[in-house]
Amino acid sequence: MKNKIRVAVLGSTGYVGMELVKILSNHSFVDINFLGSESIHGCYLNNIENTKEYNQLPLLKPNDSFNAEDSNYVFLALPHAVSNKYVKKYFDKINIIDLSADFRLDSFDIYKKNYGNEHECKEYLKDFIYGLAEINRDKILNSNNIAVPGCYPTSILLPLIPLIKNKLIDTKNIIIDSKSGYSGAGKKFDFNKIKSKNDYNFYNYNTNNHRHIAEIKQELNKHNSNNEVKFSFNPHILPNFRGMISTIYCDLNNGVQKTDIINLFQNLQKINPFIKYIDDDEVLDFFSIQKSNYCKIKIFDHYTEDKLIIVSAIDNLIKGAAGQAVQCFNIAENIEETLSLI
Repeated sequence: MKNKIRVAVLGSTGYVGMELVKILSNHSFVDINFLGSESIHGCYLNNIENTKEYNQLPLLKPNDSFNAEDSNYVFLALPHAVSNKYVKKYFDKINIIDLSADFRLDSFDIYKKNYGNEHECKEYLKDFIYGLAEINRDKILNSNNIAVPGCYPTSILLPLIPLIKNKLIDTKNIIIDSKSGYSGAGKKFDFNKIKSKNDYNFYNYNTNNHRHIAEIKQELNKHNSNNEVKFSFNPHILPNFRGMISTIYCDLNNGVQKTDIINLFQNLQKINPFIKYIDDDEVLDFFSIQKSNYCKIKIFDHYTEDKLIIVSAIDNLIKGAAGQAVQCFNIAENIEETLSLI
């Protein structure tokens, strides 16, 4: 029997942090020995949300009172530009799994352009593995520092990277249309934006100017040897709490058939427990992925045979954040990848 791994979660009272605690509390190899929060101290998580997963957990304490010597891992479910301050304190003292954007980008100049100057340890950018589990599994194994991808990038990169690596699609004109539940904006999201006295709202935002574009571009270009990948990205907020669907429009390369794409995704699901290819007669919607760590993929015909529509769906709080973080943890510790996630 493997010894229990002592785990701390900082930012445990946010949407992602609370999901992370739920998953870790059911993990047979994990002992949660510290729960931190920026704003809520001196009470228990089940005082905030009464679920059985929060029973018998540590008292909430200030994030900055955490001592790295007390745990084997720290999960940082903290906002961008905050997480790096804790990494500076704990680097090389503990295994770090960061769920913010602070260590996803390879270039500080690109980080600064998208997130500002507040980064206290840019020299550590090179020391974090990009935690897209299905793509970087070998790099994550035995890694000490992991940067968990964003939710939009996860839903986009999982279907696109295999297509690009295998030279199945044209990389010059990819169109990505994504829709997310409002939980992706965090607890500070203004609910008045999506609910009025009379109706619910739905809108796009930051079209072709979203922070995640840099992350998507960085990772796609790593797998494209010939040309820079060119795409447009239009994200939307729905009046749903959780869930994310990305619809991707692309052109097939010469000689590539729809059956080649189907075979690729069917083979991917054989070696990746959280990728599921959905056949024509199955429904792919928010209900089919909510509260799961799956990325489900379905393809549709375009008006000509040389074009294809790909729909990718995830739970933004699980596969797009907390679940993927635990999946990376399992891989890094060389234990069953699906543990506590199925």
